[in-house]
Amino acid sequence: MSAGTWSGLAASVMTEDFTLPHELEAREPPEARGPSRDAVRLLVSDGGTGEVGHHAFTELPGLLRPGDLLVVNNSATLPAAVRLDRLAVHFSTELEDGTWLVELRRRTASATEPFTGGADGEWLPLPGGATLRLLERRTPRLWRARLDRPVPAYLGRHGVPIRYSYVERDWPLEAYQTVFGVVPGSAEMPSAGRPFTSDLVTALVSRGIGVAPITLHTGVASPEKDEPPYPERFEVPEATARQVALTREAGGRVVAVGTTVVRALETAALPDGGAVPGADGGAGALPDGGVRAVRGWTSHVVTPSAGVRAVDGLITGLHEPRSSHLLMLSAVAGGELLSRSYAEALREGYLWHEFGDLHLILR
Repeated sequence: MSAGTWSGLAASVMTEDFTLPHELEAREPPEARGPSRDAVRLLVSDGGTGEVGHHAFTELPGLLRPGDLLVVNNSATLPAAVRLDRLAVHFSTELEDGTWLVELRRRTASATEPFTGGADGEWLPLPGGATLRLLERRTPRLWRARLDRPVPAYLGRHGVPIRYSYVERDWPLEAYQTVFGVVPGSAEMPSAGRPFTSDLVTALVSRGIGVAPITLHTGVASPEKDEPPYPERFEVPEATARQVALTREAGGRVVAVGTTVVRALETAALPDGGAVPGADGGAGALPDGGVRAVRGWTSHVVTPSAGVRAVDGLITGLHEPRSSHLLMLSAVAGGELLSRSYAEALREGYLWHEFGDLHLILR
């Protein structure tokens, strides 16, 4: 997808643009503001009735029905930022040959900002005596690079969670993990799963609502730029594909927890498996709404024109204007309902970003 095509799609998602007020940016985790991480609000947009409602996130079990299935992302967050004196390196995505996509950012008094420097073949000295070699620029932001030692172990010693300027201070890695995260690999937290607690998951299961995992390792976001998403590593396991099928057969709804889950499930619902070359998964016809077990890389972009096949609903955060996520949300909710929902969120003072409030969209 060309940059021009992408910009046109993103600009057409919502019927009105909006400016996000600074005071609606969540600057700290909710447990720093209240009793626990589930102490956030939940905006509910119902495509069947057209209604937009306001709830506490802890009301979620009563907003779903017995027999529904929540599909969650079990990717855990890496301490993916390494800080130098003037720069920070954000490790984004491990490639098949052991190199990584990385973003270089200039350190500022509050956080970081984009850095446009760098050259093919340049060597960067990192803390702990490590060396990072820039191999080639892959996107306007991202370099393919090679570290001279295993990256996960290095990040465990010298990395910190990625933080943008709207979060005013560092928080420990635990603040960027979800209750579902058991497979390390995400540069940034799959944040829609963050407000879930063990008690809330127990309440959901006790009500007869299923929970099934996929894995999709998220790369670094582009908070300052409007960019199309790039390929990400994912897996939809056989057990989850079966649970989706059983839920459909019983008349239940498949609700994705996060845009990462939508991308994985919608890839697995495509006739060819939807993954870029090297993916491991079958092809051919699927039942309506069905998904196949598949693993590899997905380059699928969910847009209103492509529509959605696998999901009946989505739990997600609140997203900035022109972000790729709004294309996906419009595919699930429809543009008119999405526009009204965001107007309500702004009017009612909902909080944005990874530590903010949540949005449940039901088709």
